[in-house]
Amino acid sequence: MMANKLGGEGLIKELCNGFELLMDKDKGVITLDSLRKNAALLGLQDMKEDELVSMMNEGDLDRDGALTQMEFCVLMFRLSPELMEESWFWLEEALQHELDNNNNNHFSL
Repeated sequence: MMANKLGGEGLIKELCNGFELLMDKDKGVITLDSLRKNAALLGLQDMKEDELVSMMNEGDLDRDGALTQMEFCVLMFRLSPELMEESWFWLEEALQHELDNNNNNHFSL
């Protein structure tokens, strides 16, 4: 529902905002500690420690113990299948827009 209201760019912006709320400001990544401290800001205050650890482990693709902005966004899409469906729609829409722009910018002699 949020994805439908915000559109592709709006959703990405909101994900980036969520990342910034959860991240350790000094390190520029989400750590388990920063997730614990800031989880309530995103309505995650009821998550248990093992759920937070599991979330970090699932999102930490490079296994460095922290989530980069990209890892966080990938995790959010994986945890929300409806976001993935919407993202395919936006990708197709963006590609069609690019094709239309390229076709309009070409001229024949």
